[in-house]
Amino acid sequence: MGKRMFEEGEVSWPEDLYKADVYVLTHEKQEPWVQKGSTTFYFINNGIHVALKKAKESAKGKDIRIQGGANTIQQFLNSGLIDEFFIHIAPVFLRSGIRLFDGIDKDMYDIQIAEVIPANLTTHLRYILTRK
Repeated sequence: MGKRMFEEGEVSWPEDLYKADVYVLTHEKQEPWVQKGSTTFYFINNGIHVALKKAKESAKGKDIRIQGGANTIQQFLNSGLIDEFFIHIAPVFLRSGIRLFDGIDKDMYDIQIAEVIPANLTTHLRYILTRK
C-alpha cells in the first residue's frame, strides 16, 4: 500500500478492514500500527521488493493485493511483479494527479480483460497481465 493511501484512509477505515498484515511503502521509519482486530500496518522504507517479500511470507500462499496511487502501482508494474490488475472507475473529475500508465513499458505485458462489473456509481475492471 502506498503511504498516501494509508494516510488518507487511516482515520475513516472501519476496524479490522483488511484482517491481514498490511505493508505500507514509505521513506520514513515508523513503528507498526496495530488496528483494533487482526490488522497490523508495517511501514517499509527499503523498497517494493522487501515489502512484497514480507507480504508473501505473511500471506502463506494466499493472494496479495497491492493498493495505492499511480506511483505505487507504476513501481510494481515496471518491475514485472503484477499478474492481475483491478481498476475501479468512478465518475469524478479530479483535474490533477499522476497518470496511472505514464512511464510503463507497454511491451512488457500482454493485457487481457477478464471481467467487467458495472455498479451504481463505479465500473470495476479486472485485467490479466502476462509478461512477454
